[in-house]
Amino acid sequence: MPFPEAESHRARTRPTARQPGAAAAAAAAGAPHPGRRVSLRQLLRVTSIAGGIQFGWALQLSLLTPYVQELGIPHKWASVIWLCGPLSGLVVQPLVGHMSDRCTSRFGRRKPFIAAGAALIVLAVLIIGHSADIGWLLGDRGGGIKPRAIAVFVFGFWILDVANNMTQGPCRALLADLTGLSLEPVEMEEIGRKGKDHRRTRVANAYFSLFMAVGNILGFATGSFSGWFKIFPFTVTAACNVSCANLKSAFYLDIVFMAITAYVSISASQESPLSLSARSATVSEEVPGQSGHAEEAFLWELFGTFRYFPWTVWTILLVTALNWIGWFPFLLFDTDWMGREIYGGEPNVGYYYNTGVRVGAFGLMLNSVILGITSVLMEKLCRKWGAGFIWGISNIFMALCFLSMLILSYVASHMGYLGYKQPPDGIVAAALVIFAFLGAPLAITYSVPYALVSSRIEPLGLGQGLSMGVLNLAIVTPQVVVSLGAGPWDQLFGGGNSPALAVGGLAALFGGLIAIVGIPRSSVPKPRSLT
Repeated sequence: MPFPEAESHRARTRPTARQPGAAAAAAAAGAPHPGRRVSLRQLLRVTSIAGGIQFGWALQLSLLTPYVQELGIPHKWASVIWLCGPLSGLVVQPLVGHMSDRCTSRFGRRKPFIAAGAALIVLAVLIIGHSADIGWLLGDRGGGIKPRAIAVFVFGFWILDVANNMTQGPCRALLADLTGLSLEPVEMEEIGRKGKDHRRTRVANAYFSLFMAVGNILGFATGSFSGWFKIFPFTVTAACNVSCANLKSAFYLDIVFMAITAYVSISASQESPLSLSARSATVSEEVPGQSGHAEEAFLWELFGTFRYFPWTVWTILLVTALNWIGWFPFLLFDTDWMGREIYGGEPNVGYYYNTGVRVGAFGLMLNSVILGITSVLMEKLCRKWGAGFIWGISNIFMALCFLSMLILSYVASHMGYLGYKQPPDGIVAAALVIFAFLGAPLAITYSVPYALVSSRIEPLGLGQGLSMGVLNLAIVTPQVVVSLGAGPWDQLFGGGNSPALAVGGLAALFGGLIAIVGIPRSSVPKPRSLT
């Protein structure tokens, strides 16, 4: 059965005697001129914004789970705070992707959303960094739970996750635009580029992953340094102790880095505005009888297209979901695991916990170094072994790393030092090595699924913004499950983070096996027949 949206899309874009050729069609769609090959230097500049986004994410992942517990939220409910991220991503990224596919701004389709998202990130980190101060002004006093600071923190956290999703989706879609994936196969043949753009989009996503590694390295290094309050002494207030002041100072640095990378990225991309006639034709032809109703078209496209996906797309989405069931517990609790189960501390009790959090942030910095190295080698690995096979092996390796963390937690709990003295150097070194090795599968997670889904969904006639939104559903849905269940699940088995890591390891193992068996080596699909 032919796919109706794909048929109308191809009818609009295929060059005929009455229609413009590839160059005019691409310009009408807001894509770069198809005859102009985007340079690797330009791709590097465009992807640099990933460094700014990930700098903030690194601070979130290393510092915010411990911070919410310092505000008074128990460990078993700390993961629920992170629920706002996947819930906002469930709606925001597909919606923004759909809107950017149809944006008629004179600045282009993707750049207005990237700029707005970057501005919201700056606003959000200011709110989060000053949440304790704002809570104090609103009436929080003394120790224990600080309800007003928690409310401000959660509000800022929601804005931050909305902004991150608002920025990342159009960034990924812009890369697909720049590497030619929005063009029809017949148009690629006209300009002699058929078969090369899919390789180039893997390179672009590898660059994106590389800058994520750079942002991670800088962010985790910032989070591991305990002396920022000395450089920014004004951050220490009656409501904000040294630990809080370090967090606030780190977010000031995040604002500067975000502004620089956003400017470099936006100024490097060259988009043609989408014409109003092309936008009207897109909405009216994709949803017969509902022209002009973008929201209804969005819902129809997002949920109505699922049943037309080939089995390979469903396999990619399934592996992505299992992949993130594995990753999300680690990303939520990595530094908390180091502070509790390796250093034996508790939030707001002594100094062991905060020391473990800083060491964990240093381990995540090492993780990002390996992530960057793997990103550079990504294209060669995928070309030699196949993207699906590399993705599968990385998932199995991730499962082995989580198993090593469980073993290390067991050994540490039976050595008798927890709560009394610093852990032995060997235990700390082993934990840091595990954190570092996990950078390799994380680099593959940040790159390969996006390249695979871009090439597999494109023949169905979807825009790249909506394609990224579809993949995002497979990412945020398991995150919702983990956010709701990780804390109570850990509490059911006596507290700590090991139960959630065990579930994550099993999910990663199954995901790896499915990827190896179910994803063909070739990442370039044949267009679906319309006859």
